[in-house]
Amino acid sequence: MLKFKKTSYIPVQGKEPQVPEGLWIKCDGCGELLYKEDVRQNHYSCYKCGKYFRITTKKRLRMIIDKGSYEKWEEGLDNENPLDYPDYPEKITALKERLGIDEAVTCGMCTIHGEEAVVCVCDGRFLMGSMGYVVGEKITRAVERATELKLPFIIFTCSGGARMQEGMVSLMQMAKTSAALKRHSNAGLLYVSVLTDPTTGGVTASFAMLGDIILAEPGALVGFAGPRVIEQTIRQKLPEGFQRAEFLLEHGLIDGIVEREDLKETLAKLIVMHRQVNPKEALIPNRRKEGVQEGIKRREQVTAWERVRRARAQERPGALEYIQEIFTDFMELHGDRHFSDDGAVVGGIAYFDGCPVTVIGQQKGKTTKENITRNFGMPSPEGYRKALRLMKQAEKFHRPIICFVDTPGAFCGMEAEERGQGEAIARNLFEMSDFTVPVLSIVIGEGGSGGALALAVGNEVWMMENATYTILSPEGFASILWKDSSKAPLAAEQMRVTAKDLKELGIIERIIYEQEPASSKNIDRIAVQMAEEIRRFLHRYLPMEPEALAEQRYERFREM
Repeated sequence: MLKFKKTSYIPVQGKEPQVPEGLWIKCDGCGELLYKEDVRQNHYSCYKCGKYFRITTKKRLRMIIDKGSYEKWEEGLDNENPLDYPDYPEKITALKERLGIDEAVTCGMCTIHGEEAVVCVCDGRFLMGSMGYVVGEKITRAVERATELKLPFIIFTCSGGARMQEGMVSLMQMAKTSAALKRHSNAGLLYVSVLTDPTTGGVTASFAMLGDIILAEPGALVGFAGPRVIEQTIRQKLPEGFQRAEFLLEHGLIDGIVEREDLKETLAKLIVMHRQVNPKEALIPNRRKEGVQEGIKRREQVTAWERVRRARAQERPGALEYIQEIFTDFMELHGDRHFSDDGAVVGGIAYFDGCPVTVIGQQKGKTTKENITRNFGMPSPEGYRKALRLMKQAEKFHRPIICFVDTPGAFCGMEAEERGQGEAIARNLFEMSDFTVPVLSIVIGEGGSGGALALAVGNEVWMMENATYTILSPEGFASILWKDSSKAPLAAEQMRVTAKDLKELGIIERIIYEQEPASSKNIDRIAVQMAEEIRRFLHRYLPMEPEALAEQRYERFREM
């Protein structure tokens, strides 16, 4: 955020202070009087409380697109008056003249840091940005042209919803725009929706919430029914921050919140990461050094129970640490788009050797506060649904999927059962079985039961040397079979939970060896070894046809 010195006004003695007209603006967040030029330099946000001002179409385009690159589309469409609403055509004409825009949305093609895209901007000054026939038609035509030109589609939403003056004709625009976006999606093209303040009603219930990636500006009001309507309906006072962007992020409905100053860079990065290229052509030549593993195979004798203890060790690196070490430009995406953003599952897009990949991992915490946020690495249904959403997105854009497994098991609380824990895990197994992109799963710590398997339906499954993969915990095994949880060390031996055991059983394909138990001190060396093996995996599986990838994965599990 840009920093500004406070601008003070020094009055002339004996005269009332004069505020030059047009130089100052009042923030409706904190009530402070602000110098307009400072507000403009601060990306049209209050430099005292941070609240964003609503901005015009021209200002929005100026902040996002490359100068002189915008080519407007579909200007001058006739606006009908299906309800014969009094003075409606005259009001439309007056708004066009006063605001200097064609309607409540402006559509066109441009470049963003040199990357071509179709960009539409909604403007709340034009009948509250409401969606009538012309708005729906302009957006639909823009999406259709983006599909024809194989370009990403980006829209900045700002709307009060369907346009009342057009009745059911307005409502039909929800279905029309959504249908066009479905065809754009079927063509494997990127759609990014950026939610600005306010985005409500029929726009929220159609194109605003259909993005492959959904971003929002800080503090943006987003909801189907407006706060006043809800309060009047349920006769209750809504909590602070309800329906704001931060509320949506917490409840898993958007991928992230982006500051205005970072939006252009973020959008350009997303376009590049989703460019329609053959991922197998992006990989550098296979640099795998023969004997990387062979040279460190003289192992110490370690009991199965000691492996369990090492897998659970607090200092053991988690998924995020390996993601940061192995991949570049990781962009975390959030939420299951239904209920919540589960901190026990992290995921997003990154590069590996120039190849875009989707990476997903189960994440524990290092501190008490982190463990509460991450629920000790035990995913809830929304965590598995977030993972599945990201994996399906990877399949759409032909990205390999790499999963890091580290969980004592799926969360078994009452609320998890109420939200369908078993169904969420089952759905992952069902859908992952026939993905048409390479899937690699690496057990880096604990691989606890079905909670781990839900991210481990891969073309190959690997384990780190001090990881474990179990039907349930050794303590649980001992309690059920021997009625004595103190026999957990014996149970660990009986269960054959180690990487060596499971490779002999044909459950996994490869062991990532650890000269010393993994920690922050040696993660860089382990990551180099792991990256070499990932490179080998991608060079083997990326050239395979989509159907062959699904068939290989099916046969892998069919033989077990």
